[in-house]
Amino acid sequence: MPPRYGFILNPHAGTRLSKCPRCEKLTYPRKFAFFIHVNGWGPIALGKTCKYCSRCELIMMHQDELEAELAHSFSKFAPEVIGNDYLVLGTIERRVWQKGAEGEETEVGEVLKHVADFKKVYDLEYDPGGWYPADAGRGRG
Repeated sequence: MPPRYGFILNPHAGTRLSKCPRCEKLTYPRKFAFFIHVNGWGPIALGKTCKYCSRCELIMMHQDELEAELAHSFSKFAPEVIGNDYLVLGTIERRVWQKGAEGEETEVGEVLKHVADFKKVYDLEYDPGGWYPADAGRGRG
């Protein structure tokens, strides 16, 4: 499938994205099916609700929430991989993901035909503000 959506994995647990960091418009929750590779396990399909900006086609996922969901899922069938590195590779067509969620077995090769990479992956830069020494290079005093 052709690449789809921009993507941000927000590593800042204290920062929630109610506005799009690109266009400053309000975001809203939307459920996506993600294709994630977990080291020591392999690929996993995970349905997750994330903040979404339809104007920028940007998905914003909070890292702490994702890691909690992965830990919960793996605690049932593979606790040894909890805490392993992972990579969110793209989104899966919802109808294909739903078949798997309903218990219908689907081979990885078939699922890969319905995975869309991200158009662009962005880094979220965050400045918590506050007072800093004048020589801190932030232009604040």
